[in-house]
Amino acid sequence: MHSKLINWATATGEHAKTTSRFDLGLLVLRLSVGLLMLLAHGWSKLIGFAEKSASFPDPLGVGSAFSLGLTVFAEVFCSLAIIVGLLTRLSAVPLAITMLVAAIVIHGDDPFQKQEFALIYFVHYLILMIMGAGKYSLDYTLWGGRR
Repeated sequence: MHSKLINWATATGEHAKTTSRFDLGLLVLRLSVGLLMLLAHGWSKLIGFAEKSASFPDPLGVGSAFSLGLTVFAEVFCSLAIIVGLLTRLSAVPLAITMLVAAIVIHGDDPFQKQEFALIYFVHYLILMIMGAGKYSLDYTLWGGRR
């Protein structure tokens, strides 16, 4: 039993199965974090852009409308790219930055429970920056296994 667990965890003798599990895990990660960000956060900012642009927080000092534009770009367009697995590592960067700004600057004085959501998203984007999109992605379809 112990050796089976070690083999499963380390993929000894099961490289093909492990690769499939790995790629499936990345697909689930991409779809879940991408859809959650898009639907729970980005979409409402996109459709409410006009009314939110004057009062949106401006943590970088670039103006409320521009800050909202950067946030919409990350939360909508980069999320869509992550969902389909297109330029995944690059698309995760604006999202990771947005989540760090949200956690540290926007919610910096709030209780940790309020910062936690942005930090959880940040960790997911960090994982995607490190691991990439996996085999079930446009990145893999367009560029194969080349990184």
